Amino acid sequence: MPECDYCGASHDTEEAHLEHLKSAHADELGPIDKRRVGDVDGGDGLPTGPIALGVVLLASLGIVGYVVFIAGSGGAAGDIGPAGSAHHHGTINVTITGETFDFSQARWKQPQEYPRFHFEGRSDDRWHAHATGVTLEYGMNTLGFEVTDNSVTYDGTEYVDGEGYEVVVQVSGEDVQPDYVLQEGDHIRIVVSEA
Repeated sequence: MPECDYCGASHDTEEAHLEHLKSAHADELGPIDKRRVGDVDGGDGLPTGPIALGVVLLASLGIVGYVVFIAGSGGAAGDIGPAGSAHHHGTINVTITGETFDFSQARWKQPQEYPRFHFEGRSDDRWHAHATGVTLEYGMNTLGFEVTDNSVTYDGTEYVDGEGYEVVVQVSGEDVQPDYVLQEGDHIRIVVSEA
């Protein structure tokens, strides 16, 4: 027969004892008794330990996914040398469905955020690569453009060559792949037009 530690009352069953604790001593219960009384109610039916563990695991996976796929994106950044290992300049022309981007504007100049590829100066529209191995893909990703072998994505819209659009990705007049390593004097030309 269970006996109440709070008032000494005896009960025929454990369930009756827990009901007594809940009704007569709810404000006095310690953490263990509160948990035991909660089990009588059935609580909300959800075990908090496994849920908390699941939330932590999902958050961890989200962080790892962000680091690997978003922050680490930019065209094999692992193959690119450290900032300051080179210094190349070139020109760029990007036109998407009639909109030509003016890279001399302040919004494109983020040398602190992207020290390996960026624009500098007030009216300078030349790109600067401050590392060895900077690829076209990496450089364009720093500007918010995703370039593949047959598409360009900007501002959430993917333009695929042959699917209503003509996509031209060239460096110095030659068609190139996204992994092309930029060199001194290269002229990047990306044009997306409706087919």
